[in-house]
Amino acid sequence: MARVGSDPISALNEASPVSAADRVQLLDVLRGVALYGVFLMNLVGFASSSIMATEQQLLSLPSAALDFTLLDVLGWLVADKANSMFAFLFGLGFALQLQRLEGRGVDFEQLYRRRLTVLLVIGVIHFFFVWTWDILHLYALAGFLLLPLRRLSNRALVIGGLLLAVFGRTSIKTLAEFGSPGSWSGVPGGYTDADVLLRQQISESGDYPRLVSNFFDWVFIDYIASGMILGWLAYALGRFLIGAWVGRHGWVSRAAEFLPGWRRLMRLALPTGLVLEGAATILANASWVPEWEHGEFLAEALHLLAVPVLAAGYIAGIVVAFQGSLGRRLLTPFAALGRMALTNYLTQSLVIGFVLFGIGPGLALAGKIGTTALFVVVTVVYFTQMAFSHWWLKRFAYGPAEWVWRAFTYGNMPPIRSSKTRGVSGE
Repeated sequence: MARVGSDPISALNEASPVSAADRVQLLDVLRGVALYGVFLMNLVGFASSSIMATEQQLLSLPSAALDFTLLDVLGWLVADKANSMFAFLFGLGFALQLQRLEGRGVDFEQLYRRRLTVLLVIGVIHFFFVWTWDILHLYALAGFLLLPLRRLSNRALVIGGLLLAVFGRTSIKTLAEFGSPGSWSGVPGGYTDADVLLRQQISESGDYPRLVSNFFDWVFIDYIASGMILGWLAYALGRFLIGAWVGRHGWVSRAAEFLPGWRRLMRLALPTGLVLEGAATILANASWVPEWEHGEFLAEALHLLAVPVLAAGYIAGIVVAFQGSLGRRLLTPFAALGRMALTNYLTQSLVIGFVLFGIGPGLALAGKIGTTALFVVVTVVYFTQMAFSHWWLKRFAYGPAEWVWRAFTYGNMPPIRSSKTRGVSGE
């Protein structure tokens, strides 16, 4: 809340972006690691059958056998876990910012609404004109819902988070099975080979306005009109609430104090999550598993249970490793990626477009590139981003997108040059 007797707008203007010294490095590390999984599954998922490639196109690739095996492995280890970690960290960061700003007497709600509004604008532009699987607009909308819930009790945060996450995930699955009410090409569903080939044709023609229009149809029919956006919103908010609950207890910001608990969680959640998700993957994809009437339902139920367990295991493993000297040395480089998460996420979208679409200098490889090659592309680009993030942050205080976000949030232009650089140059 604003200080007694102060003007709320003045209190807002007195707030400033978090400095490098105030940051929780472990949170940046976790965010940076999760960003790899998000990038990997975004590119692999969008290049998969029924989206930007037909199954026959992918089966005809020389690497098809390895591609489909790797796809199963990624489904087991990464799919839905990376974005769950990312959403959890958003809620966690929300709680830490709440504690920091209200401790300074700042009107947190007004400031955060401005922050979310800027994120929503960035997300909507990104959503419609760059990357139709954008998550920023969804995080902004879920963030607005999180604001009035921030005073909930610890029990309500956990129970509400779990219920919303389960409801959101199951509603997404249900709506996806019923199919969308229309199609881009006129064929019901929007995911037929005809739809895929139309998208490829538009992309390879280099007709950017037509591609944007095509994606808009997808967004409106398959995401908004179908109601699927509400399922995704509930799914995001549920994970936000759990992250806010963890952040409220300081289990990440003061991780060393809770190391025994993190070790117990790691030893329980990692193997349990791996076994559960492994069983779900086998039931859903293995050709040698006998046909069973309820096999698909059991696979989905195991997946629903495994995702939060395995994501928690990954987080716990990173937290535990970060407390040791070797683990800290290995993981610290990921913090730069986390500090520039918005810039890196937006850049990854441009890479996805460059690889799959034929717009401008785009390679138009949709239907011509498999999971194995995409895995290599993601890994090379990701570690290039890591090197660039380190280079940038030695010279500047914020990533480019982070600076824009902060400038519009705080209503001023924070110095982008780092204090060390300004000191050397005499600024």
